[in-house]
Amino acid sequence: MANSHVPVLFQETLGLLAPVPGEVFLDGTAGGGGHAERIAEGVGPAGLLICADADPAMLATASERLRRFPWVRMVHADYSDLERFREAAGGRMFDGMLLDLGLSSRQLDDPSRGFSFRGDGPLDMRRDPGAGGRDAREILRRSTERELADIFFRFGEERFSRRIARAIVERRRKEPVERTAQLADLVKSAIPRKAWPRSIHPATRVFQALRIAVNRELESLAAFLDRFASHLAPGGRVVVISFHSLEDRMVKVAFRTMSAGITASLCLLTRKPVVPGETEIARNPRAASARLRAAKAKRTGGK
Repeated sequence: MANSHVPVLFQETLGLLAPVPGEVFLDGTAGGGGHAERIAEGVGPAGLLICADADPAMLATASERLRRFPWVRMVHADYSDLERFREAAGGRMFDGMLLDLGLSSRQLDDPSRGFSFRGDGPLDMRRDPGAGGRDAREILRRSTERELADIFFRFGEERFSRRIARAIVERRRKEPVERTAQLADLVKSAIPRKAWPRSIHPATRVFQALRIAVNRELESLAAFLDRFASHLAPGGRVVVISFHSLEDRMVKVAFRTMSAGITASLCLLTRKPVVPGETEIARNPRAASARLRAAKAKRTGGK
């Protein structure tokens, strides 16, 4: 197999989605195609899998992995574009939906994408560079000190957000902040050494916040959560894997709201978030922050 990477919470995800022959599924964040491959096997030739990703490079990777399944249709789109996915499915509703909101190792390990400080590269961070839109360099260049502090605090929960924003504004008066290594060093210098986090790089939260801002990720998630239920068939399952407390909170509130009261449209499949075990975290430290929540659409007149 060309790509043997096992996605986060793999068995838990497939157990909750439980694809069976003839069903119609949506994988809105195809990534490397790991989840999608098993779903495609589950629904079989009588079924259909719509496999989407906003990142054309990741969609190409998944397409290569899934080419042996003619019942898989690849769509280059953000996962919130549910109407487009229904159209790709011939109008059929979905028996299962999956979102894995984390970045793949391939995205993180490619310095040219600018997602990580582990290798020096341009501060881009766009999932779909070809679509235009502002990249991280533009946000750092054009945002006010207050706007930067708000981004770092809201999206990264960075308690030194103001100090970091001030340091960036002072630096850009002398030279533009355009490289990942440059930003990482700047963040490290702005945070007191004794306050550096023990388990993560000091710049982790700032990079996360910038990525969320660049790609408007919380807006996409809000749009998906607002509309997905109307595209889910009775008895259909939805699984969302998040890696940020804001994302997890949004999913928790949406699922609980839609599963409460006499007008409830969902049943919760997970009362609490499913998290990786010690073995998985030891094998893949990036899985440590993963939180999985799942729900099922109620059938007419019953559960």
